[in-house]
Amino acid sequence: MAADRPKAHAVAEEPPSAPRVDTMAYEVATDLRPLRAFVCHGAMAQGLSAERVELLALAVSELATNTLQHTTGGGLVRLWAEGDQVFCDVVDQGPPRALGRDMPAANAVRGRGLAIVEQICDEVRVLTAGEGTVVRIRLSR
Repeated sequence: MAADRPKAHAVAEEPPSAPRVDTMAYEVATDLRPLRAFVCHGAMAQGLSAERVELLALAVSELATNTLQHTTGGGLVRLWAEGDQVFCDVVDQGPPRALGRDMPAANAVRGRGLAIVEQICDEVRVLTAGEGTVVRIRLSR
């Protein structure tokens, strides 16, 4: 029922077709290092500053790690730029994630990933699409 959906959810719009969209799939933990390199290289090519590239790579790494720990089938990352913004989608088959959580206590074993992503990105949205759940993050250049 649509009324039960968290307010942060929306139907995913595909990334625009005009900008170049780079994609990379990942399926296992050993894919995380190449995935971070893919994100760093692509974000630098899109003109993101070195500091912002590191933040984007951290955010994608946290989201991809969540995918591998909590879903099956791996995921897909899409990266593109529009104007002075760099966008990245992390797509998987997991359930939609709730946003707006507080940072867990320092002694908590889990639960920091999404909180970190929300703190370091300019925008984080959870979208639903036929391909699965999409976490779309945006950073300004």
